Amino acid sequence: MRLPVLQSTRTLPLDLGLRIRLRQLAATRNNHNDSHCHYHYQRRYYGVFSQRQPPPTTTTNSSLPFFTSSCYIGRQQPQTRTHPSPSSLARSNHTIAQHPASRTIARADNNKDNMEKTDKSSVKVPKGTRDWVGADIKIRDRIFKAASDAFTRHGGVALDTPVFELKSILSGKYGEDSKLIYELADQGGEDLALRYDLTVPFARWLAMNSVQQIKRYHIAKVYRRDQPAIARGRMREFYQCDFDIAGEYDPMIPDAEILRIIYEVFSSLGLAKDVTVKINHRKILDGLFAVAGVPDDKIRTISSAVDKLDKLSREEVKKEMLEKGLEGDVADEILEWTKHSGDIPKILDLLKNNEKMFANDKIKKGIEEMSLLHTYLDAFQIADQVSFDLALARGLDYYTGLIYEAVIELTAKDRSAETRVGSIAAGGRYDNLVGMYGRKQIPCVGISFGVDRIFTILKARHEKEKQRVRGSDVYVMAFGGKNGLLPERMGIARTLWDAGISAEFSPKAKPRLPQQFKAAETGGMPLAVIIGEDELKAGKVKVKVMGLPEGHPDKEGKLVEKVDLAAECKRLLAEDVQQINGETTTSN
Repeated sequence: MRLPVLQSTRTLPLDLGLRIRLRQLAATRNNHNDSHCHYHYQRRYYGVFSQRQPPPTTTTNSSLPFFTSSCYIGRQQPQTRTHPSPSSLARSNHTIAQHPASRTIARADNNKDNMEKTDKSSVKVPKGTRDWVGADIKIRDRIFKAASDAFTRHGGVALDTPVFELKSILSGKYGEDSKLIYELADQGGEDLALRYDLTVPFARWLAMNSVQQIKRYHIAKVYRRDQPAIARGRMREFYQCDFDIAGEYDPMIPDAEILRIIYEVFSSLGLAKDVTVKINHRKILDGLFAVAGVPDDKIRTISSAVDKLDKLSREEVKKEMLEKGLEGDVADEILEWTKHSGDIPKILDLLKNNEKMFANDKIKKGIEEMSLLHTYLDAFQIADQVSFDLALARGLDYYTGLIYEAVIELTAKDRSAETRVGSIAAGGRYDNLVGMYGRKQIPCVGISFGVDRIFTILKARHEKEKQRVRGSDVYVMAFGGKNGLLPERMGIARTLWDAGISAEFSPKAKPRLPQQFKAAETGGMPLAVIIGEDELKAGKVKVKVMGLPEGHPDKEGKLVEKVDLAAECKRLLAEDVQQINGETTTSN
């Protein structure tokens, strides 16, 4: 009986089963096997036979491609075996060779060969990016925790926004730095760009949701098409930790709280003694420019030049101001004023005693607000942590009031790579940004911590002081015993896990003690729990603090009751945290 023919051929799905079947069919033709396998191939790939059609038995028209057939499902009938003629096999070979699926398979095989020949030198991360792994993530997560703990203590609410925004949302908000925005190709009729910071997306979110007051924090990656310098922590893809206070408040109260948060974060990271927070006021800076003779339409561009005083020499900054159309004597007066820095009362007195400066309305308003800020900083006991620096400009266009940035200040003999990372946190007040997206202005003030730059400093200190980066909390090891005491080690690890303590043990049944100690040291684990047969019989285990110097009374560890193991480990781990941090944030 003839096999019914499909009305139209169908292209087979390109999957592994198809490729195997095609090769099997080719082998079948070459060996002059029967056409019985053709029927099973047709059943495998062409769905359901019509129940009204009789079951197929054999194919008498050998010229038909093997890929076309009707289908039948039901009880399999005995098959009559016939052998195809050489001419029909030749035609079948030509049919398969010309079939689209066969050509696709050939191209896939060629692509596979090409992939295997990829130049290994091109396998790398893009410039200005990095992979995070192991000990580096431990340091980074420590920064995240220090920041998020401080944010939540002050009532912060977490927010997350898309990694890209409409290009129109980001345009015109960053002054000369707008050229650093990563623009994306047209995406379905939308012009998009990767976010440059977390502040502008926050302002857009405020305008969309009509939120009037909120303390928000956001920890995420941002992107800048900058010239990267990884050793200095300058990346094209990097993390920021932002905290902002939005809403109507009495003057300088939220601003002072932001400065307190900066202190708390760096205190918990052990950096508070080395960090100086520079502050200035946009009203004072704009008034100073106006008194010196800077035209109103050039104030923002001159601010951008002054903002480079921490990177360029004064001669280079003056040259840039002249290129932007400023007169030489005006540039000289600005550079003279920007030499002044010190505590808040000192700089305020300097401005008040200059009749020309004190006559400017913007400067008067700035002096009033800075005097109020000093009172609040005294209440927070951090007035000695800030320096009023008239050279601080912050080049971003959206700042309207207090501005600040945190920098590492070390003596000359202590200077190293960590002093070249620039500011490690920065921010300020921006009262008009939200109004660009909505009908109502919502005043805001905030801070952004540069995670990658802080990471560069902490990692350099770990390497310089040979500090270990903590891995798991405890390594459970065995000394002697039959079968390496593997079940007992597993039981101790389970006890620690149940207590919320991270623990590891050797995956070998009979590990040697030196190998176990090496694994604990390599993993940066602060504690080791050593078990032996005699100690276990007595219901005790030995707890050893890793890395103690020779001669220390606890160098060899001490025995503790097995039931008290978790509590003892928690106590020792708490001491280790305090030692790593160097100092902790306390209420003042």
